[in-house]
Amino acid sequence: MKISIGNDHAGPDYKKAIVQFLESKGHSITNHGTDTLDSVDYPDFGHKVAADVSEGKADFGIIICGSGNGIAMSANKHQGIRAALCWIKEIAALARQHNDANIISIPARYTSIPQAIEMVDTFLNTDFEGGRHAIRVGKISC
Repeated sequence: MKISIGNDHAGPDYKKAIVQFLESKGHSITNHGTDTLDSVDYPDFGHKVAADVSEGKADFGIIICGSGNGIAMSANKHQGIRAALCWIKEIAALARQHNDANIISIPARYTSIPQAIEMVDTFLNTDFEGGRHAIRVGKISC
């Protein structure tokens, strides 16, 4: 799979661990995130990941900031993007199964790195169920 990842200053260590995990599984990664702890603006990275996914340059996206909220709000401004804020693997699974989420948003200040890797693995390996959920997902975009 082609995966786009972006993060602000709260997530460089998370990104590094997630990228290492994904590359070990043979996935291709586009990195839009910062590698330092210097303060940066999360929308800059959320928009780049969302553009990759909406333009078909990536199959899925991963975004990381302190709370996971701001970067998800930024990504969700793009048509066709369904960025889901996840904090446990069960939420990541439901985001795919019921919402056909195409970007996972991770709150670095409220999850551990092993937990984040587990959520990413669950997210990427869970299929959308379709059916009644497809009707609901079809009503999300304006």
